[in-house]
Amino acid sequence: MKITIIGVGKIKEKYFASAIEEYVKRLSRYCKLEIIEVNDEKTPDQASEAEENQIKRAEGERILKYIKNGAYLIVLAIEGSMLSSTELAVRIQQLGVRSCSHIIFVIGGSLGLSNEVLSRADCKLSFSEMTFPHQMMRVILLEQIYRAYRINSNEPYHK
Repeated sequence: MKITIIGVGKIKEKYFASAIEEYVKRLSRYCKLEIIEVNDEKTPDQASEAEENQIKRAEGERILKYIKNGAYLIVLAIEGSMLSSTELAVRIQQLGVRSCSHIIFVIGGSLGLSNEVLSRADCKLSFSEMTFPHQMMRVILLEQIYRAYRINSNEPYHK
């Protein structure tokens, strides 16, 4: 299976980059992993709602360029469904059984995702009602994908 993670913004912190590298290495035995970074837009202080929507649309257009037909699209959104690690593992396994060969996860920028990206999603996934920095969210998402593969392989990591 191919897993693509599309994230808005660059990873600047070395400790996040190191953690991402570690999970990329670990996941290499389970799936083909691709991480795509799209440029984020600068958000002015006290941006109006119209400005925020324009920023989300611009970031959304960049994201949508990488969404392949036939891929299963999971967007991270606070209004999405919350799954346990085991439930995520089952979802990934079921997609494979249904001959889905490509899952795309999308992590938006600081303002979230555009309506165009949200409406294209096959699944909206929330990790928490809390807000996390998108750089940290990449690490958390990679860890959960790795955990899902370990669960599906009956390996002990998930306990």
